[in-house]
Amino acid sequence: MAKFFIVFLASALCFTTLLHFAAADADDFDRFHIKGSVYCDTCRVQFVTRLSKFLEGAKVKLECKGRENQTVTLTKEAVTDKDGNYEMEVMGDHEEEVCEIILVHSPDAECGEVNNQEFLRNAARISLTANDGIVSNEVRTINPLGFMRKTPLTDCPQAFKELGIVPDVIF
Repeated sequence: MAKFFIVFLASALCFTTLLHFAAADADDFDRFHIKGSVYCDTCRVQFVTRLSKFLEGAKVKLECKGRENQTVTLTKEAVTDKDGNYEMEVMGDHEEEVCEIILVHSPDAECGEVNNQEFLRNAARISLTANDGIVSNEVRTINPLGFMRKTPLTDCPQAFKELGIVPDVIF
């Protein structure tokens, strides 16, 4: 009888623990932690180089819009830390919306131009739904986003030569 009671108690404990984990996971399906960084594109090439610098105090905005009518359904802002990183938490499933991170403000007056070409806007898109095949709902990492410097640094050609590339930029 004592063995039966111990087995019953252990089973009940395991079952309640399983229910607790299932409930916690269900709550996490609509909570998303977004992380990203903002840099100064010192060579105006739209990717991070050894000459790029990450910006403290840059402002970004998350914006979600309905796929059909383009109505804004969610906006949230964040500011970068001393390392140029930002984080934000978003609640809710946004499966039927297009969400993207948008550069809003640069703290560097010399490096504040935003390139709005379509391929860059696509690079800043983020999926905020649990129904997208991504295994983890906890953290969504965005590609680094860059404000462009008004004029490229004079060291840029050497940096490209080290990389073995020839950019479409005239110095």
